[in-house]
Amino acid sequence: MSGTQILDTLLAISQVLEADQERELERRGLTGPRTHLLWVLYHGGPVTQAVLAEAIGVTPRNVTSLVDALEATGFARRDPHPTDRRAVLVHLTERGLSIMETMDAEHETLGADLVAGLDEDTVRHTAAALQHVLERLQTLVDEHAARQDEREAQE
Repeated sequence: MSGTQILDTLLAISQVLEADQERELERRGLTGPRTHLLWVLYHGGPVTQAVLAEAIGVTPRNVTSLVDALEATGFARRDPHPTDRRAVLVHLTERGLSIMETMDAEHETLGADLVAGLDEDTVRHTAAALQHVLERLQTLVDEHAARQDEREAQE
């Protein structure tokens, strides 16, 4: 298989995963950014909005809007910080915890289903190859962005 065939396969996989994710999130009344925030809370516990903004790579203003929407739909809540009167902690509600537990279980099941029928050695080699492709892609993207920035600075 050539590098182009691998890239085409990865693009197809990406499209299938994205379409499925959008459909499932919409069914649950969620969006990608809101789910990302819930995922951070599910795996890390209650944190401040500033920590959430950094964790998901958005501005504090954006995270405020996300938390507002999650509060309005019953997925998250704000509580006063126990030691900092100026801060609040964002928590999952019972509804938020339940949906994240369900999504985590579905994530585990899909992962297992994807490799069903493959032996351990094949799974290990595939995982290593995909990790290599991911790291190489990130390097190439970073290098391209740096070249673009350099060109723009020279103009």
